[in-house]
Amino acid sequence: MNIEAFFKMTYGLYLISSKHGEQISGYIANTAFQVTAEPPQIAISCHKDNISAKVIEDSGVFSISVLERETDAGLIGLFGYQSGNENEKFERVNYKFGVTGAPIILTHAIAFFECKVVDKFDVGSHFLFIGEVVEGELLESQKTPLTYDYFRNEMKLAAPERAPTYVDKTKTESIKAEEKKDTKPDGGPNFICTICAYVYEPAIGDETQNISVGTSFADLPEDWICPICAAAKSAFISEN
Repeated sequence: MNIEAFFKMTYGLYLISSKHGEQISGYIANTAFQVTAEPPQIAISCHKDNISAKVIEDSGVFSISVLERETDAGLIGLFGYQSGNENEKFERVNYKFGVTGAPIILTHAIAFFECKVVDKFDVGSHFLFIGEVVEGELLESQKTPLTYDYFRNEMKLAAPERAPTYVDKTKTESIKAEEKKDTKPDGGPNFICTICAYVYEPAIGDETQNISVGTSFADLPEDWICPICAAAKSAFISEN
């Protein structure tokens, strides 16, 4: 079976959020789809090990923020790859609480929905929650939504380990092809993050951490981290 066939299936990218008591949570999802028109219902998928799965189950509500194509990779990294205090994550974005009490992330959102859970299915590694839409709003009518294809091929990122579309990168033909690329000039070869597929390019550097253009990967500080998923320098492999 060719794993890359799955990459041709179309998805959007969304921020799913919920709140129960004082616990607030959110995660990046590429599984959110309308399943009925009347009443309008949307299904979402959440890994069983995610904090959000428990919060959604206990609260019975969730929100879906539809992300724009120009979404900053840092936002995806924050909610898609980085673990830690959920409240601190929300302190770094613009959000509001909706009619259901669920937080709605507005940063880079072009539309949002609020849903109340009407059913839940155990589908192995994930729970599938069915939510009836109780509120929805269009925020940006002219902007294009972010798709999984754009996320992979233009932003050059890979699905997080707990995503339903996660694939071990060693199994893909594309990564094998990348590993055969010639050594890059101006600072040596590029290095790929094995967690999120971010590529450190010496010819570009990393302005977010004050790494100047032309700095080779070997010359990066040992405490340098991936600007997307915060993985350690040791999590990177050479394209060669």
